[in-house]
Amino acid sequence: MVTMFPDIYEGAVYRPPSEAGSLIIQATIGCSWNRCTFCTMFSEKEFRVRSIEEISNDMDKVLPFYRDARRVFLADGNGLCMDTDDLIEVLSMLYGKLPELERVSIYGGPLDVLDKRERDLKRLKEEGLSMVYFGLESGSKEVLKRVKKGATPEMMIEAGEKVKGSGLLFSSIFILGLGGKELSEDHARGTARVLSGQDPDYAAALTLLLEPGAPITKEVEEGRLTPLSPDGALRELRSIVEGLTLSNCVFRVNHASNYAPIGGTLPGDKERVLMQIDAAMGTRGFRPEGFRRL
Repeated sequence: MVTMFPDIYEGAVYRPPSEAGSLIIQATIGCSWNRCTFCTMFSEKEFRVRSIEEISNDMDKVLPFYRDARRVFLADGNGLCMDTDDLIEVLSMLYGKLPELERVSIYGGPLDVLDKRERDLKRLKEEGLSMVYFGLESGSKEVLKRVKKGATPEMMIEAGEKVKGSGLLFSSIFILGLGGKELSEDHARGTARVLSGQDPDYAAALTLLLEPGAPITKEVEEGRLTPLSPDGALRELRSIVEGLTLSNCVFRVNHASNYAPIGGTLPGDKERVLMQIDAAMGTRGFRPEGFRRL
């Protein structure tokens, strides 16, 4: 979560761990989907796409502090839903104002990716968009349905293939424990299958956090979903890694929601990643619950 420039940003702003040093510009406010039962990040925001004028004004305010910025992340949730021509104008402004700029990244949900034509994604790549962060969450049809993701496993694979086919880097994010104990096996098996089908450049795991007010938290309180223990979450992660068939993927479990930091490049580091998971379970060196956060 980002709180810098409170007079510029509208509400709390979230970004992936790898964008910690990036300049963040809000292209949209809130999330274009905003129905997932596990998420409260944008619950207090009414979604809208910001105007070019608003975005340009923000740039003028923050760029004096970021003249040497090399990376920009376009927030909020699912910024890829913006009109392609508008996104290209934003990219043009960024590269015009930041002479050292090397990378611009954005969140893209499955419906937003599938709504783009492949030639539009290729145009965005040509104009300087570098990477799409994609919320896979799960590869299980039942889990996706329960959490109201609005997409099927097949749609997730198609979206990944579409982004990669455009030449953009693709980072797929999934959530350990999202199916609870009840659907853990199906969640792990399906997630491994879909990730393998997407063959992302980057893949990252989060671990389910039960946020106050989230519908999934109510499911737990009512006994309809049983959360995984730290051991259970890592066993689920192990099952996913064992089932992966990837070409060349930077694999990270470094988000603050996770119980233990794990990482490597797959497939080359597969055995090493499995050993890291086993070591974390063996030593029980888990991150305390109070330190797990978005």
